[in-house]
Amino acid sequence: MSRQYFPAHTLESAPTAARAPMEATTRHLGYLPAPVRSMAESPEVLTGFLELNKRFEGSTLDALAREVLVLTIATRNACHVCVAMHTARLTGMRADEALITALRAGTPLEEPRLEAVRLFTLEILATAGDASPEALDAFFAHGYTPRNALEVVLGISTYTLSTFANRLTGAELDQQLAPFAWSEAPAA
Repeated sequence: MSRQYFPAHTLESAPTAARAPMEATTRHLGYLPAPVRSMAESPEVLTGFLELNKRFEGSTLDALAREVLVLTIATRNACHVCVAMHTARLTGMRADEALITALRAGTPLEEPRLEAVRLFTLEILATAGDASPEALDAFFAHGYTPRNALEVVLGISTYTLSTFANRLTGAELDQQLAPFAWSEAPAA
């Protein structure tokens, strides 16, 4: 298990350069999440993720579209921590339960505009960014712009970093997220 190689740092055990971002995260969330404690082993990874996330959160994609993208990445990459964390976020946003259930299951969404985000995210992943003209047209047909398309790439980058780091380090699910726990559906 990779956890033996990656400690879950405290403020005292973390490399000096990771302490300020850890403190800021604690102030923001009210606790220090396990992924942050694990990513702290590399202050570059921790600060890189936090900066990318800040940029993604400030993008022109609306909050619900961003969460659709994040959960699409999180379920695709089987990151139980990200799925739980962003399920909690959607729940806090009072998102429709059917939306949350579909995102967690990786199934089509009822809302066409949000489904366009999910499908475009999957297209970008499947083609390593070489989206077909049809995929671009379908995304743009729902009111999205070329800027939004590039912001999808930003979101994918941000949450690929997060999901890969969480899986590599064996980041555990925090008690605060236990009600939103998720496990990958068995292969059919």
